[in-house]
Amino acid sequence: MNTKQLKWLSFASCLIMFLATLGGSVVTKTESGLGCGNEWPLCHGKFIPAHTLASMIEYSHRAISGAAGLFSLAAFVAFWLYRKHRKDLQIYSLLALIFVMIQAFMGAMAVVYPASSAVMALHFGFSLIAFASSIMLALGIREEERRENAANVQEPTQFLPQVSKAFRNLIWFATGYTYIVVYLGAYVSHTNSAGGCTGWPLCNGRLIPELSGGVGIAFMHRVAAAVLFIVILTVGHFAFRRHPDHPEIRKLGVAATILVIVQVLTGASIVFTLGNYHVFLFASLAHIVVLASLFGVLCYLSVRTWQLSRVPQTIQENVQKVI
Repeated sequence: MNTKQLKWLSFASCLIMFLATLGGSVVTKTESGLGCGNEWPLCHGKFIPAHTLASMIEYSHRAISGAAGLFSLAAFVAFWLYRKHRKDLQIYSLLALIFVMIQAFMGAMAVVYPASSAVMALHFGFSLIAFASSIMLALGIREEERRENAANVQEPTQFLPQVSKAFRNLIWFATGYTYIVVYLGAYVSHTNSAGGCTGWPLCNGRLIPELSGGVGIAFMHRVAAAVLFIVILTVGHFAFRRHPDHPEIRKLGVAATILVIVQVLTGASIVFTLGNYHVFLFASLAHIVVLASLFGVLCYLSVRTWQLSRVPQTIQENVQKVI
């Protein structure tokens, strides 16, 4: 397979993985997890479920998750066969396959055996890693295609200066912390604590509310999200201002900054739409989509800064770079 074919395969895999991640959130938000009863893979003893809303939502999510697994497997095989010199892309495809299988297994076990809110939040966390891996795969092969096109038109070789280890460590911290915040958000959802804090930015009209039950869970997530906002703005600042010779790093920094701003707005909209279920559902899903995209961008930025913090490289050397 050539680079263009691999690119479109990775894009398709990323899209299906996105739909699977979104579908899991729809199942949670609509409380359709047991729409097929305590059965898997059948739905109320049938391959084609009854036409109830809950069963259709749950069964559709199962079908899309199955498709995500098949596309991940196809991408894994394709990249390990046709990109032997790109260990980074091979690892992305492997991670996507592993974590989509783990989250599918956990989802099946949650249907057959009831799981705690903490475990279900971890289930979403694994699906997020699978989605982030597919994003990194798509971004990585897209960058390779761009470099190949530049080589075909014989553009002059560009040297990429080394990225500081301090900036690399900042990106790693931001990525890990983002995952923690996303997990807390999933825990809020699975414990039905979204209504614990009314009003925004204050919680129940207070700077620090009574920290018990759903209020404490929701407030903890708010504080963590506020810190995340500051961390990502810092990342965006250093990525754009301190790396004029790294257009890729600058673009990723800008993307992360825009996504975290939108994340704050969608998070606030959840609070203001608690009384309108349909709008609340839309706001919640938008919030999840933005956070998943932010995590994917940060994961890819983590790898690129690690590669660029080692030794100065040319663009051509970056193409051949292995982990």
